[in-house]
Amino acid sequence: MMSRYLSSKFRNLEPYVPGEQPQDMQRYIKLNTNESPFPPSPKALDYAAQNTRSLNLYSDPNSAELTKALARTYGVEPDMVLATNGSDEILNFAFMAYTDRENPALFADVTYGFYPVFAELNGSAYETIPLRDDFSLCIDDYIDKKGTVFIANPNAPTGVALPVSEIERLVASDTSRIVVVDEAYVDFGAESCIPLTRKYPNVLICQTFSKSRSFAGGRLGYGIGSGQIISDLNAIKYSTNPYNINSMTSAMGIGILSDEAYTRANCRTIMENRKYTVEGLEKLGFKVLPSSANFIFVSSDRVEGGQFYSILKEKGILVRHFTKERISNWCRVTIGSRRSMEAFLKAAKEVLDEKL
Repeated sequence: MMSRYLSSKFRNLEPYVPGEQPQDMQRYIKLNTNESPFPPSPKALDYAAQNTRSLNLYSDPNSAELTKALARTYGVEPDMVLATNGSDEILNFAFMAYTDRENPALFADVTYGFYPVFAELNGSAYETIPLRDDFSLCIDDYIDKKGTVFIANPNAPTGVALPVSEIERLVASDTSRIVVVDEAYVDFGAESCIPLTRKYPNVLICQTFSKSRSFAGGRLGYGIGSGQIISDLNAIKYSTNPYNINSMTSAMGIGILSDEAYTRANCRTIMENRKYTVEGLEKLGFKVLPSSANFIFVSSDRVEGGQFYSILKEKGILVRHFTKERISNWCRVTIGSRRSMEAFLKAAKEVLDEKL
């Protein structure tokens, strides 16, 4: 219960609800929060151990070396990059900078659950635009609307991705508005829109180290956009938390970027395990949306989504169930190791057998 002292502007705020992080995790195969099953590379850990700054000093507020490493990785200029405390921070900065009561945020009705929270938190108007019946996003639904567009690509929790050509069509249709592309899962088979940042002044790409780079616990994200956009967001950063990236996280991020081969190999393995899991589920009669992420969105006409989640939990496997009406019969399943996915498929079959 909130106290009577809370400002009235936050009285109706509905906070984002993260996936379960049980304290007795040894009991569970954890397929509910889209973490990587792989640890950071030994090369990255070694770099971080050797390059962590003295912790009695503040971290570099510019994250200069990390910013240069990100710029080299993506072939952009350093002034086009902003490192943040997870990609959630860069998304919040974008809501702060580019939405308000007169300039609404526009996003899908089924997408990342933090978008409406950020809008409410910042006192911004927003409009949710329904996905199609097949859970795909139609760019034409956004073309003639005014406001800042937020697109998760691949989308979460569905995993469905749009081609860059479709997003470019939206970006180019009205360069007086910002389009934010949230690419948290792009490394698992989708196309990145980062090349658009060199062609258009009105696009911001948000990515993270949490998924493909095995660093969810480090809370490291980044945005890539025109120098003017990054300047806007830096003004927000320096007005809220100048030292947003700690020294250890920054060093680890540089180390991770120095071992892209490790990251790409892990992504390939997860994509292989995704294919294996999808084929197994479809043989069992499950419906699985086409995914370009490190998770899949699954439903069955033989077991309701909430029941599927609950029974799997009893069997020691955590997946993510959403109560929102349109997707209440679906569960999101993170792709883990082959052994984890074999256990999940075995449990999924048992759930269906028990329903006979």
